[in-house]
Amino acid sequence: MKTPEFYFSKYENRYPPEPLKSSIFLEFFWQVLACLSLVLGGRYLYWRWMHSLNYDALWLALPLVIAETLAYAGLILFIINLWKTKDVPAGLPPKKISDCTSESPLEDRIISVDIFFATYNEDPELVRLGIRDAKKITYPSSIDMKIFVLDDGHREEMKQVAQEEQVLYISRENNIGFKAGNLRNAMDHTSGDFIVIFDADTRPFPTLLTNTLGYFRDPAVAWVQTPQWFYDIPEGVALSAFLGKSFGVVGKVLGRAVEQTLGPIQLGYDPFVNDPQMFYDIIQRRRNWANAAFCCGAGSIHRREAVMEAALKSYSTTVTADFERTLKKLKESTKDKDIPPVLLAAMHGESVHANELTPYKFHVSEDIYTSLIIHSDRERGWKSVLHPGVESKMLSPQDLLSWTIQRFKYAGGTLDIFFHDNPLLRKGLTLPQKLMYGATFYSYFGCLWNLLFLVAPIIYFFSGVSPLAAYDLDFYLHILPFLIALELAMLLGTWGIASYQARASYLSFFYVNIKALYTVLSGKKISFHVTPKDRQSGFHLWLVWPHIALIVLTLLGIAYASFSYLYLEGGHTLLGVISNSFWGLNNVFALSLILRAAIWSSD
Repeated sequence: MKTPEFYFSKYENRYPPEPLKSSIFLEFFWQVLACLSLVLGGRYLYWRWMHSLNYDALWLALPLVIAETLAYAGLILFIINLWKTKDVPAGLPPKKISDCTSESPLEDRIISVDIFFATYNEDPELVRLGIRDAKKITYPSSIDMKIFVLDDGHREEMKQVAQEEQVLYISRENNIGFKAGNLRNAMDHTSGDFIVIFDADTRPFPTLLTNTLGYFRDPAVAWVQTPQWFYDIPEGVALSAFLGKSFGVVGKVLGRAVEQTLGPIQLGYDPFVNDPQMFYDIIQRRRNWANAAFCCGAGSIHRREAVMEAALKSYSTTVTADFERTLKKLKESTKDKDIPPVLLAAMHGESVHANELTPYKFHVSEDIYTSLIIHSDRERGWKSVLHPGVESKMLSPQDLLSWTIQRFKYAGGTLDIFFHDNPLLRKGLTLPQKLMYGATFYSYFGCLWNLLFLVAPIIYFFSGVSPLAAYDLDFYLHILPFLIALELAMLLGTWGIASYQARASYLSFFYVNIKALYTVLSGKKISFHVTPKDRQSGFHLWLVWPHIALIVLTLLGIAYASFSYLYLEGGHTLLGVISNSFWGLNNVFALSLILRAAIWSSD
C-alpha cells in the first residue's frame, strides 16, 4: 500500500548529527572560565548590593537587584549541570536475559522487547511510517521483538493499519491517565523484559536496540534515554547566499567574510528553536555523572522490572499515607485513640481500593515524574543513562500555536511536580540528583525575573528613573569582565553549539511560563493537549501580543529618552541612555525571534 505524501516527505534523506566529541582539554578550560565567571559575577553582585543601589528609587532598584541575584543562582545551577561529561560505556548487545540480571534466572532465554507506539488522534498513516521503520530494527542475535499500537482514540482505521502491518493493537474503554494510563494498560497486556516508548510520529533507526541494550548489562540501569531529533526543521539559507541574492557579488563576499569570522550563519533556520541538540547533547548528557538524566518519553528504553518495582513501592507509600491521614482524622473527630481492628482493616482496604497502581505516573509530565520516583529509590539504586547517539527521528511543531501548546505543557507539568512533590524535599535522591532536578525546576521560575529584565529599561526610558546610583565607569568595570568571561565560558561549555538563539528563546518563554505558573498556583489542572503534527494554518500574532507590546514600548522609549536627553534636560544621562538602549535592543532582538515564528510560513 502506498502511503500518502506528507509535508516532511522531502526531508526523508536527512541524517542526524553525530554526538559532539568531548575533550578533556576543552573541559578543563571550560571549568576554569566557568569558575572565573562565578567569581566575577559574585563580585558584580556584591558591588550592586553594597555600592550601586539608587536609594531614591528603591521600588525599582531593589526588585532589579533581587532579580539579578536570582538569575545568578540559576547560573550556578546551570554551571553545575554542565560541569563535566561522563559518558556511560554501552557494552556489547546482550544475547540472553542472564546478561542483564544480577541473579541467574531459572530459565535462561533470549531477550524480549515490547515496542509501544502511543497514539490518540494522529493520522494513522503517520503511525504506519513509524511501524514500518520499527520492523526494520536489527539485532546481532536472536531477540523476541513485538510491536504494539496503543490507540487511545479507539479508531477502526488505526486498528486496520495495525492489522495490515501485522503488528499488535491495544485499546481501552476509557482515557484515564491519558498517555500514562495508556502505557499502564499496555503493560497489563504485555510481558517484554524491556519496553521501548515511541510517540505516534517517532521513526526509529535500525540500530536502536543494538546500540542501547548493552547498557542493561548493568542490572541497576532502569532506563536509557536517546536524543530526540527533529528531521523536519527548516534548514535556512546561508548568510552569504542571502546577501548574494540581495546585493550581488559584494553581498556574497561580505557574507562569507562574516561567516569566516563568526562561523556558519543560517537565516531562517529553526524559527521555533526546536533543535534539541543543546538539551540532549549538552544538558542531559552531562547529567550522566550524577545519575540524573531523566526520561523524556519518546525514544526511551525501560527495564520492565524497574518500572513495576517503582510503581509497587510508590503505590504502597501512597496507600499507607492515605490510611494514616484517614486514621488521624477519625481519631480527631471521635477523640477515641483505640480503634477496633475490624475498622482499621476496613479503612486500610478502602485506601487500597481508592488508589491505583500506576507504573507510569498519571501526570501531564509522566516521563520526568516517573524518573523522579525511580531515582529516589535509594535502596534499589536504579540508574539512568543518556545515550549520546540519535536513534530515531521525530516531527517538530510547525507553527507557533503547536509550539505554545507543547511549551505550556512542559512548563505547567514541571511546575506542578515542584509544588506537589518537590524533588528537593523528596527522600532518596542524592545531593547531585537534587541539584540537577533543581536546575530543571528552577529554570521555569526565570519568567519572573526575565519579565523584570524586559520592563526595567522601558521604565528608565519613559521616567528617567534609574535602578543604579549612576551609570559610570565603576559600573562598566564590574559588569563587563563578568559578561565577557561568561560569554567565553558558554562558548567552550557548549562545545561551539550556537547558544544565543536558545538563550533568546528562553527570554521569550516568559509569557508562556507565567501563564503556566499562574495555572498551577491557582489550582487548575494542566490539560493533556496532544501537540498537533500538522501545521496549523494562518498567522498567530495573538499569541505574541505581550512581545509586540514590549518591542514597541522599547523602541519608542529609546526615541523618547534620546530626545529627552538632547532637548528636554530631563533625568536621563548619556551613559544611561546608551546602556539601556543596548539592553533594550538586545531584548527587542530576542523577542523578535518569536515574532518571526508567529508569521513564519514553510511555503
